Amino acid sequence: MNATAASILRFLARPVVSQLAFVILAMLLWEVAARHSTDELFTSPPSAVFAAAGDLFDDKGVMRAVVTTLWELGLSFLLAVVFGLAVGVGVGASGMTYRSLYPIILLAYAIPQITILPLFVLYFGPGPASKVAFGFSHGIFPIIVNVVAGLRTVPTGLLRSAYSMGATKQQVFRRITFPHLVPSFFTGMRLGMTATLLGVLLSELYVSSGGIGYYTELYTESFEPHNLFALTGMLALMAVFLNEVVRRAEIRHSRWR
Repeated sequence: MNATAASILRFLARPVVSQLAFVILAMLLWEVAARHSTDELFTSPPSAVFAAAGDLFDDKGVMRAVVTTLWELGLSFLLAVVFGLAVGVGVGASGMTYRSLYPIILLAYAIPQITILPLFVLYFGPGPASKVAFGFSHGIFPIIVNVVAGLRTVPTGLLRSAYSMGATKQQVFRRITFPHLVPSFFTGMRLGMTATLLGVLLSELYVSSGGIGYYTELYTESFEPHNLFALTGMLALMAVFLNEVVRRAEIRHSRWR
């Protein structure tokens, strides 16, 4: 009996079990509250949300919107990663560029991006280009800041030792600098991915006739909380999936740690 009880306790102590139990409990509380304590115009129970999710998958317009948002997100994030890494390495590579350019980057990073969204629409138009550009403007700064931080934490003793033994700048960057940069770079990628998704959705909410942001605003204005919650759940799953992809890539390229 004691062995059986111990086995049950060990099973319940597993993180996945506790996480699943928490999700089920939250769903049950949500179901009860939505059915008995809230207005159906503003809140739908999980059962209605899951049913609406199936209808959304059958709606070709919503599926086209998901595809549109995904490729806008993918392109803007790719541009943010490429340019963020290049700019971060350029700024953090030497003391002069760090002192000269890094304060300007921090100043630009501090500007609330939503305040300049109309400028993006004015310059790039109401089409996909403004969504990609606005998502890029959100994603690039976390990557730059983390890349610069990673470069500034490389031990100077390792650099001096490598140069004293005749290593070239390319060898030092490949063997010492870049491996130390990888954790900060992937941290910046994870933050940048979330910020890029936020930028794309904000631009779709502001001016768009397609994309997930457009349907989010549509369901809000038409008081369809079941569709809105279902679409929000799809967004959450999308963000979790992309974050997990970046996390696994970080583990693969950080085995040396």
